[in-house]
Amino acid sequence: MEDDVFCKIIRGELPSTKIYEDDKVIVIKDANPIAKIHWLAIPKKHVLDIMEADDEMISYIFDVIRKVARENGLAEDGFRITTNIGENGGQAVKHLHFHILGGEKLPTRSQKKEH
Repeated sequence: MEDDVFCKIIRGELPSTKIYEDDKVIVIKDANPIAKIHWLAIPKKHVLDIMEADDEMISYIFDVIRKVARENGLAEDGFRITTNIGENGGQAVKHLHFHILGGEKLPTRSQKKEH
């Protein structure tokens, strides 16, 4: 296993607030949320990004995201899923992860949230 922050969380070396966990995926609260609900769905197997992930892994993660969204009331009002790939895509942690954003009306491209 690699030594990035998500691998350390998966191994229990760093604290996190878990929303869901099974033998393949962990869903945790983002330490620096940008929305009322901001979770990260992370495969336990270290994979750099979706370009390296196989179809089975991606499918399984999306099944988990749907399950967690339904169980936590996000599915009804909607939510956003994003992933960053590589330097130009803004990938800060070199371990595949999906951001799950919701709990409020999220800005669209034409409605940027004011800071």
